[in-house]
Amino acid sequence: MEIVLLTALGVGGATFIGAGIGFLFKNLSHKFSDIVLAFAAGVMLAAAVMGLIVPSLEFGGKYKLLFTIGGIFAGALCLNLIDKLVPHLHKMIGPDIEEHNKTNLNRVLLFVMAIAIHNLPEGIAAGVGFGSGDVNQALIIAGGIALQNIPEGMVIIAPMLSAGVSKGKTLLIALLTGLVEVVGTLIGYFAVSISTAILPFALAFAGGTMLYVVSDEMIPETHAHGAERGATYALLFGFCVMLLLDVLLA
Repeated sequence: MEIVLLTALGVGGATFIGAGIGFLFKNLSHKFSDIVLAFAAGVMLAAAVMGLIVPSLEFGGKYKLLFTIGGIFAGALCLNLIDKLVPHLHKMIGPDIEEHNKTNLNRVLLFVMAIAIHNLPEGIAAGVGFGSGDVNQALIIAGGIALQNIPEGMVIIAPMLSAGVSKGKTLLIALLTGLVEVVGTLIGYFAVSISTAILPFALAFAGGTMLYVVSDEMIPETHAHGAERGATYALLFGFCVMLLLDVLLA
């Protein structure tokens, strides 16, 4: 339990760390954060497949394909529904928010709330990973999510400061968005601990959410500021790092 709690704090704290970097390096280029995000996308892509979807098949028994495929689509549809209710990242960052963020604080706070809402299923994915009993794999999954949270924390700083939010409140809001992920991690862990029967579906559900995040949010964001080729190789590098860790820690 201690390692789960520490991991939850690490995953959630990554958003706060990213916010701190955003304060220290306000002129950090989009291309750099895109490369970091693309690397995290590669790690998450491999983690979703090898750390969540493959174990789902292994634990699924007679109806493994039904549990796994159903779980993947359920996870994706869950985030798709959330996206329709509260758009996220690349759907809210752009000329519109940059033009109006000085006078439209509500829109900026909606943007921050969107990050917090999206952090919940990502946290659940990290927690469910521990349910498989493979701690090494679970830590790698959590590490990929944490890597994604760093550039995410970085991008929430400028809009809030431009909207007139004080530095202290900005950091507090960043911390709160990270705490949502801590809660999600604990929910995922306790859900599969209480009933191992839901483990195959829960693993696939978590994998589906991660695949959705990578395809719908991370990859478009990494290709939005002129770093397409670098981002592609960073994603491949992240994927291969995950492969290497999976073999070494097996």
